[in-house]
Amino acid sequence: ETGRCVPLMASVTFIQAGSNRGVTGQTVEAFWNSISHVPLLSVGINCALGPKEMRPLIEELSQIAPVFVSSHPNAGLPNPLLPTGFPETPDSLAPQLREWAQRGWLNIVGGCCGTTPAHIKLIAESVRGIPPRTIPVIEPLTRLSGLEAVTIRPDSNFVNIGERTNVTGSPAFAKLILGGDYDQALSVARQQVEGGAQVIDINMDEGMLDSKAAMEKFLRLIASEPDIARVPIMVDSCKWEVLETGLKNVQGKSIVNSISLKEGEATFIRHATLVRRYGAAVVVMAFDE
Repeated sequence: ETGRCVPLMASVTFIQAGSNRGVTGQTVEAFWNSISHVPLLSVGINCALGPKEMRPLIEELSQIAPVFVSSHPNAGLPNPLLPTGFPETPDSLAPQLREWAQRGWLNIVGGCCGTTPAHIKLIAESVRGIPPRTIPVIEPLTRLSGLEAVTIRPDSNFVNIGERTNVTGSPAFAKLILGGDYDQALSVARQQVEGGAQVIDINMDEGMLDSKAAMEKFLRLIASEPDIARVPIMVDSCKWEVLETGLKNVQGKSIVNSISLKEGEATFIRHATLVRRYGAAVVVMAFDE
């Protein structure tokens, strides 16, 4: 109502002790790349894990996020045999979070499941007077993600983009999609990833296809296959409505291939704004009307 932008706080839950993957299946870096376009006050990790399990995740996040970092661990992993259901007492939890603060990993700290007012009181006392984390300066590079992160650096040589899941470029793939054989079509995507593709290009532009429906179905199937979905997706179409359908059905930070000025500046700006809102990178074709 005031017209001012309200900063947002984002927090992710990692559900498996000893794993660096969140509930979405993404690594810490892949998760950050996926949401890095959002104007955030802070990003953090909460719940599911105790301080011992969360420690390496918070350390990694603190090094890659150019915003405040928050941490709200549980009071250890749940244990139904304990009277409180959790092993960490205020006296055991607070010193661990103090050490994180001393290492410069935290801007915001608290507790999640199993913590009590006594835990929070001692945490607050233990970090009082410690300087908050300094926001790092992150080099502006092309940072993509599926379930895992892909960063394109000046010394990256070249990036392999698998083009065989493209109905306009692969007659074999087009035959599978037109025939409704999505299981075999998925195997084509899997072969590309196994063969070293760092990104896979998905294109459903075929006159005999409902391109929007085919794009949606194939991307949702890919999302259920972690061995494919670990790499970023390039959503490829000459039709904006198909590109947007792809953006609504892909996880991570994808690439839009492509937009241009051929329909005029106003349309270009509208499409570019939406691409950024969806959190994707973009290929801009150098031609206009």
